[in-house]
Amino acid sequence: MKILVTGGAGFIGGNFVQYMVNKYPEHMIYNLDLLTYAGDLTKHRDIEHDENYRFVKADIADRATIMELFETEQFDYVVHFAAESHVDRSITEPEIFIQTNVLGTQVLLDAAKAINVKKFVHVSTDEVYGDLDFDPTTFFTEDTPLAPNSPYSASKASSDLLVRAYHETYGLPMNITRCSNNYGPFHFPEKLIPLTISRVLADQKVPVYGNGANVRDWLHVLDHCAAIDLVLHKGENGEVYNVGGHNERTNLEIVKTIIAQLGKSEDLIEFVTDRLGHDLRYAIDPTKLEALGWQPTYNFDTGIEQTIEWYLENKWWWENIISGEYQQYFEKQYGNR
Repeated sequence: MKILVTGGAGFIGGNFVQYMVNKYPEHMIYNLDLLTYAGDLTKHRDIEHDENYRFVKADIADRATIMELFETEQFDYVVHFAAESHVDRSITEPEIFIQTNVLGTQVLLDAAKAINVKKFVHVSTDEVYGDLDFDPTTFFTEDTPLAPNSPYSASKASSDLLVRAYHETYGLPMNITRCSNNYGPFHFPEKLIPLTISRVLADQKVPVYGNGANVRDWLHVLDHCAAIDLVLHKGENGEVYNVGGHNERTNLEIVKTIIAQLGKSEDLIEFVTDRLGHDLRYAIDPTKLEALGWQPTYNFDTGIEQTIEWYLENKWWWENIISGEYQQYFEKQYGNR
């Protein structure tokens, strides 16, 4: 069986590639990534020579290359992570997000349709739903109307609707998953948790938007990988599944937790001007996915402690990211391939 994972050099996609390569040695796992600024192959050093792993450098929006790849390899399944994903960047450079997240997804859908893939799993985000108030009894469900508030979430909502349309119009087998905020190993250092860890370790100020009261539902990346694996194999054709960890925390609570566990002072916290269109609260009801057989294995207190420990033990990785050295890895390992 051939499974194509797009965006497998990123955070969630990268963890999923390793999860699949290790769990299914009988399957061929293809990792397709353009290696833009957030794409990093050093995380795959331990699997890059495995017989059931292959890396392909390509742009999902490059129609000719993608169509040829699909025709040549005849993938059985596609799991689509590849996306520009940083909200702050989408505010300053929205065009890049439309190009990759919308047009790139359309190219992949056309390629998948052309070879009749068995299933196309589109990995999306709870941000397509907009935001919630602070009422702890309200949650996003799969029936919540889409109401994106940033160029990033608007581009993801657009790609979600394209995937749905290809299912309804052409009969393309598909599932859409929408997850809450992920955390765990190999999280790119610009994101809240790894940014806080790296800056606290360096005794640098940690920027917190507004008053830090914005709430996110945190999901360990390995729980997310298990959820996608389940949907890939058992998800009902055409259905959407929300993936959430029931671990709501304010951004300020996250920062304070990390500072406390690293034994530093809260004087490092620096409140900065709030982000444009900053959503108040995300919270997911994963009941539909739980009925399929999924349960998270990490609670946040254990997960964040293990994540901090991972960053302490793997400074080689995130220090290379911050320095930019990781961007030379592809050329060193693969030449001009």
